[in-house]
Amino acid sequence: MSTVCAIATPAAVGGISVVRISGERAVEVAEKVFVPIGKRVSEMRGYTAAYGKIYDGDERLDDGVLLVFRAPHSYTGEDVCEISCHGGIYVTQRVLRACIKAGAEPAAAGEFTKRALLNGKMSLTQAEAVADIISAQGEQSLNCSNLMREGALYRETERISEKLMEVSSQISAWIDYPDDDTPVVTNEWLEEKLGEINDDLSRLLKNYDMGKLIREGISCAIVGKPNVGKSTLMNLLSGEERSIVSSVEGTTRDVVEETVSLGGAVMKLSDCAGIRETEDEVEKIGVGIMLKKLKNADIVLAVFDGSRDISDEDERLFKLIEDKTVIPIVNKSDLEQKLDISLLEKRLGKCVIISAKDSGSAELLGNEISSRLNLGNFDASAGFLANERQRGCVIRAKDAVENAFNAVRAGITPDAVGVELEQALNAVFELSGKSASEEVIARVFERFCVGK
Repeated sequence: MSTVCAIATPAAVGGISVVRISGERAVEVAEKVFVPIGKRVSEMRGYTAAYGKIYDGDERLDDGVLLVFRAPHSYTGEDVCEISCHGGIYVTQRVLRACIKAGAEPAAAGEFTKRALLNGKMSLTQAEAVADIISAQGEQSLNCSNLMREGALYRETERISEKLMEVSSQISAWIDYPDDDTPVVTNEWLEEKLGEINDDLSRLLKNYDMGKLIREGISCAIVGKPNVGKSTLMNLLSGEERSIVSSVEGTTRDVVEETVSLGGAVMKLSDCAGIRETEDEVEKIGVGIMLKKLKNADIVLAVFDGSRDISDEDERLFKLIEDKTVIPIVNKSDLEQKLDISLLEKRLGKCVIISAKDSGSAELLGNEISSRLNLGNFDASAGFLANERQRGCVIRAKDAVENAFNAVRAGITPDAVGVELEQALNAVFELSGKSASEEVIARVFERFCVGK
């Protein structure tokens, strides 16, 4: 493969910027650009650093630090050199150009991680986790991505593929060498083994929705009648004045959205227009948008005014959220309470009683959301599916295993069962990247940034 280079830090002003070079000629390219004090770049051992000057030909560009990693003990498995310069946009671009003039080629998006995959430094699921770590916005999302990067899903797929190969090889040996001392493959044994594999695949699929919520964020609609404190709650959770707070009903006409970290999870909040009958055309549009957000929300924060009794508008809200995951919030606990909380809890479950003006309410609400969605019991260390590509592979594998199971029960010959097991094994191998096509690998790295 060619030697490539790219800026590995954001294209913005900062303390330092890093230009990464990887490939067989990485040290040669770095030596043309970087002059260390007291030694040559080619003399540097792996995992060492040197201070020196950065040049473009005879023109001195900057002072900086060079890190050298020798193959195969590097991120990509190749020789890697990283030049750290001052974090100006122009000087960083000049250093990159100097590396290109010295013989490196510009790296494509995700090029360095792709090389790590192709050089056996990580599996395809681990490579996908690198992108998830970069995009993580909350504690749980970061923890799950790190577990994936450490190989949680890869280990689970290896365990499943071992089981598949055990059954497949046993069938092949029994068919090919019937006269040898080969254990007889009985239907009972096949059903037991295939049932175990099917349970393993089912468990991965079951965890997909929860893993997706943690990784991509939980869609959360804040709803209620006008003036119950939805906008004040939105501002509390987002930590800034995102929504207009007013005593005038119908102030929120559109949906105000914000992504926040709450209870360790990423929450995609939507402060929706108040639920009420109105003749205002603009407000009607806002209510229509609110209904769409409500329909697609993973969880609903239904806000009620503790200082007022249940109204017709509240009754309408009950009907709209009857099939949703709801956390009923009784707001304005700092005022005299008139709301019958016991009645509300009979209809919607345990209430969270807060004052949206109190900063401590955010933590209280975050804990309740985590508890209601059962986020604390999600075991990412057991491996989980992080995207639709992975989910599609498991679905294909599960379909093939179920076909094999049904074939056994129907009395079809073991060689036909073996064909289905081969299809299942191919799907599991594609999941981990062992037999993934170039097209699949290219699609995975489309969402990577240049420099990673």
